[in-house]
Amino acid sequence: MHFQHWISAYGYFGIFFLLMLGIVGLPVPDETLLVFSGYLVFRGKLHPFATLIASFLGSSAGISISYLLGRLLGLQIVYRYGQYIGITKEQLGSVHDWFKSIGLWTLVVGYFVPGVRHFTAVAAGVSGLEAIPFTIAAYSGALVWVSTFLSLGYFFGDDWTFVLTKIHENIYLASFIFVTILLSYLIWRFLRKKRFD
Repeated sequence: MHFQHWISAYGYFGIFFLLMLGIVGLPVPDETLLVFSGYLVFRGKLHPFATLIASFLGSSAGISISYLLGRLLGLQIVYRYGQYIGITKEQLGSVHDWFKSIGLWTLVVGYFVPGVRHFTAVAAGVSGLEAIPFTIAAYSGALVWVSTFLSLGYFFGDDWTFVLTKIHENIYLASFIFVTILLSYLIWRFLRKKRFD
């Protein structure tokens, strides 16, 4: 695992940098990195508080970059080319309203779903979601996510690889269920709106 060398060489900065890149969307095994870091805390090689802070800041930085990319670049692309790909300002407004209500929860829960955490922040930025609600939801999700996986590595100690195997076995099932529920909700909302228009 190459990230082990990064952590050995760069310590907390390595954790911060790798998680930032992973949340932006680069192929970094985020959960594995966190569980392994929790294991290093268990072994006394990393300080618990410093590890938590580095993990939280890296995740928060990554999701903030994704949000800014959506807000600054994605929004301009939609305004300029949206008419050619079938996206209207009204539809963008609907996505914005959705994010301000139930959609904020996807920023929290999305961390636990591979692929979703890379997409939700960009989508929130493109929708024009304001920075304050985004920050509250996204940073809260980051804290819960990193705390969960660091704790697994710490409390399971030398069995951290076994726990990681079980996580990977079930995470894709959880992802499928989450995406199915989300799509069902969006389809129901679309059909309901069309019925009353």
